[in-house]
Amino acid sequence: MRQAWRVADVRAAEKSLMARLPEGVLMQRAAAGLARRCALLLEAAGGVYGARVLLLVGSGDNGGDTLYAGAALARRGAQVRALLLNPDRVHLAGVAALRAAGGFTTGELPARADLVLDGIVGIGASGGLRESAVAIVRRLGDLRGRTGERATVVAVDVPSGVAVDTGDVPGEAVTADVTVTFGCLKPAHVLGAAATRCGLIDLIDIGLGPVLVADPAVRVAEAADVAGWWPRPGTTSDKYNRGVVGLATGSEQYPGAALLSATGALAGPAGMVRYAGSAHREVVRAHPSVVVAPRVAEAGRVQAWVCGSGLGTDAAARTELRSVLATSLPVLLDADAISLLVGGEHAEDLRRDAPLVITPHDGEFKRLAGEAPGADRAGAAARLAAWTNAVVLLKGDRTIVASPAGEIWANPTGSPVLATAGTGDVLAGLLGSLLAAGVPPVRAAVAAAYVHGLAGRRAAQGGPVSSSDVACALRPVLADLLD
Repeated sequence: MRQAWRVADVRAAEKSLMARLPEGVLMQRAAAGLARRCALLLEAAGGVYGARVLLLVGSGDNGGDTLYAGAALARRGAQVRALLLNPDRVHLAGVAALRAAGGFTTGELPARADLVLDGIVGIGASGGLRESAVAIVRRLGDLRGRTGERATVVAVDVPSGVAVDTGDVPGEAVTADVTVTFGCLKPAHVLGAAATRCGLIDLIDIGLGPVLVADPAVRVAEAADVAGWWPRPGTTSDKYNRGVVGLATGSEQYPGAALLSATGALAGPAGMVRYAGSAHREVVRAHPSVVVAPRVAEAGRVQAWVCGSGLGTDAAARTELRSVLATSLPVLLDADAISLLVGGEHAEDLRRDAPLVITPHDGEFKRLAGEAPGADRAGAAARLAAWTNAVVLLKGDRTIVASPAGEIWANPTGSPVLATAGTGDVLAGLLGSLLAAGVPPVRAAVAAAYVHGLAGRRAAQGGPVSSSDVACALRPVLADLLD
């Protein structure tokens, strides 16, 4: 598992660490790690000696890190020039070190560069970039190196222009090939549009770990986590003790939602799938192992319910939703079930002790919360989770899972190809299967989103993607993950 911390917590840890170290040691550690990563990039592209390196230097410690790293590269024979965006507030010792190593400063963007270090602003910045910085950022794509390829861009700590604590990108921002960050990850590395600007992330250990005492702002599951959480049948397993998931999904108008949610559920760890709804004939025809019934009340015993995908919003749908919420079982509400919550008629039904998971996309979130998620998607998901006392899985390229207690996870496997009709139905079925198998709601949501994202990526290898393609990719993805 990876973890990311907010700026205030990082600053507090840095302050504590600097109080124990000689002055400047922390910056030298950061600069050394940054220079080492840049040297590796240059060596892979023809060598450090003679390479053209451009430093984009802002004020403060971020600019200092950049200048000292540039000095280290200059000592190895690189041609290093620093473009000072704010000369009156530049890190003077860093400039002196660069010049002593043979580098120099410049007042304009050069015509060529093999490597660009983005040290315009660091984690302490707020708001968008200044116009002078915007003009430079827009021209970075025009820089070419010795092989004619576009210059490699390395962000120092975070790409300049991103909102560090939320992952939002409020305006023009740097798009990096590599981001070298110090001490720990920050939310911008794993959340929202900012995460897509980071490229590969290289975390440099500067000794921050022992003094970073705050809880992380965001957690990110890795393959080993998901594999460890995933239930596997044992020698005493049967179809019942592995979990039975109930699906109250689909309708005569939307039978495909029932089929897709069933496919997702069958790929999960539950030992049996029961379907209750008007699409029961279509479901059993496509999936003979699914036990079907026309209504929730006739479905039989289950360990968790999935409700809402393609259910409709008529009186019959309301009855099914109430029947599901009246149980003492874990419940996942998706799509039409979320729409049915908006009017408030089911407010009392939500006051339940059993686990509840809600899986909105942005439009459903807005209808339910009264406003769009906005720039701080993680914070918005956490507020909705607290208000509904439910685990909220907010869908998106970087899907967010938030618990009522404020725990936030970001999914690293998302893909734009999942933005197609029916993929949410597949996700709902898969997540419901995990709930029925006894996986705690937060882990079930995180694991389902992770595997669903991998399935989307695998499906995309064959060309344009449909929800059926994603559903079919679940099994091979899981086979690889659990092997």
